[in-house]
Amino acid sequence: MAQKEPDWQYGYGADGVALVRYGLGEREGRPWADLLEVVDPRADVAAQVAYVRAEMAGWVLSGPVELGLELVRQGAAVLRHGHTMHRELADAPPAGGWEAWARTPLRDGFRAVPCDRAAGDLVAGSLAAFGPGHPDHRPEEGEGEEAPVQRLAELLAGQVIGPLLPSSALVVNDADRVVAGAVLTDWDGLPWIAHVFRDPALGYPGLGRDLLRRAIADVARTGAPGIGLAVTEGNPARRLYEELGFTVTRSSLTVIVP
Repeated sequence: MAQKEPDWQYGYGADGVALVRYGLGEREGRPWADLLEVVDPRADVAAQVAYVRAEMAGWVLSGPVELGLELVRQGAAVLRHGHTMHRELADAPPAGGWEAWARTPLRDGFRAVPCDRAAGDLVAGSLAAFGPGHPDHRPEEGEGEEAPVQRLAELLAGQVIGPLLPSSALVVNDADRVVAGAVLTDWDGLPWIAHVFRDPALGYPGLGRDLLRRAIADVARTGAPGIGLAVTEGNPARRLYEELGFTVTRSSLTVIVP
């Protein structure tokens, strides 16, 4: 399964030559230039910044880190510094093969179940995994209590990064409480690890690794050639993803253009 190219939008310089291209979306209630790339090799960072500030003031932009940092120096607000990571599946099985990963045991008292529970059953463990100090922590000030549940519900319903894949799984403890999860979606034909969490108080160290091995192996058994994910700069989970065979294929800075 190959990920489809975005429906590219182009931005042109004063000479009529295409300067940038991007996928147009919406984020934070603003127009969003996602996956922005510079297509004119003659354009230095100053030219890129001049174009963006003239044509995209007030937009959200996700693009090259160098461009984003210069925009930040000129007053842009940072939303996220992230990395896209991919792992080949068809041609790069782990030692022992995919069946070894598929049989990864969970510790006593924990069991894997399908990801078919309501968002409200996942929200406590998800919030606990990204508490204060974590780079993906999202303060809830100004939001209602239902906002985190709604975000998870939209993800599970396929309204954020594509439809839920059957390889998604949850882990419950002996009280049948959800303590970890791996939510996988189909992002334009590419299996995507959209959300991974482990409640540090109720799970066990290494549970995320055990769960991901099982989920990735299940995707590999479908014949998918690869799988992807996104990780925020500074998230310690990046080391785990690298141990599991993922490599960075793209880095970007997402900012609100001043």
